[in-house]
Amino acid sequence: MAFAPSAVTSNGGRIEPQSGTAFVLEQGQLLKVIDLEGEQVADLIAFNRLDHGEWLSSGRTIDYANTIYLTSGHILYSNRSRPMFTILKDDVGRHDFLLTPCSRQTFEIIYKQEGYHPSCLENLEKGLANYGIKSDLIPTTFNIFMNVKVGEDGTLSIDPPLSKAGDEITLRAEMALVVGLTACSAEQSNNYRFKAIGYEIVGSHESIGS
Repeated sequence: MAFAPSAVTSNGGRIEPQSGTAFVLEQGQLLKVIDLEGEQVADLIAFNRLDHGEWLSSGRTIDYANTIYLTSGHILYSNRSRPMFTILKDDVGRHDFLLTPCSRQTFEIIYKQEGYHPSCLENLEKGLANYGIKSDLIPTTFNIFMNVKVGEDGTLSIDPPLSKAGDEITLRAEMALVVGLTACSAEQSNNYRFKAIGYEIVGSHESIGS
């Protein structure tokens, strides 16, 4: 299975299907995540660069936003209630922050699949290991472009992403971060076709179009 190393160019790169990477963002830098072909999810997680005990928190973020559908203007908080990202630009407006990154057990328990299957948890684990972050520290990811709906009875359904080719989301780092990012490996999340994810790192808000 292909895996992008943690060393990246200063302005980002391409994550091949069913793989991932990890990199550092400085405070104030922008991360642009691009769906290159459409209907492809990217799992995102982040840790305080100086203290890995502080990580991106689904629970805190949803509490403070009072919505599960996070988009432009929302802040993504850490487990210590400090801003980690601000969403500056969002072409899609539908992402998931409820479900954990797919793992080997995901495919065994949910899909009843035997044998090896690439997973976002494995790809995050490999990339973040370069920064001393172990698998057990990886919490619920911010699943960019993932389209999860909640029924009146609380049942979750995973529909095809609403993102089209070229759609993107831009997040500003509010502290120095170690970031893990994948091109999701779960069939249902990506409308049963695996594609690459693009990402760019830029220095300031002025570098991003309105």
